[in-house]
Amino acid sequence: MADSLDELRQRISAFVEERDWAQFHTPKNLAMAMIVEAAELVEQFQWSTPQESQQLTPEKREAVSHELADTFVYLLRIAEVLHIDLIEAANQKIELNAKKYPVEKARGSNAKYTEYL
Repeated sequence: MADSLDELRQRISAFVEERDWAQFHTPKNLAMAMIVEAAELVEQFQWSTPQESQQLTPEKREAVSHELADTFVYLLRIAEVLHIDLIEAANQKIELNAKKYPVEKARGSNAKYTEYL
């Protein structure tokens, strides 16, 4: 079992290599697969009320967990193939978003930054 992001990345890479799947793992294919899995995640909430989406049954929670894992694995794999450090990328994006969404303008608002510039 992997306990860190790096260990999980290594475990996924080993899984792929054992099956000789790297040949199929182009950024395009991985991005498409990730979107398919994200759609399957969305499907778990289709027709749910906001309250229902927050109070999942154990069965629904497990299904959501599986779809999140599938999406996450493809995300990690794309980052691996493209040599992108996801932690670094996320930190950089948070910094960019902090500039786009300053607290004094964005707090409590769901408006896009272009709406209040």
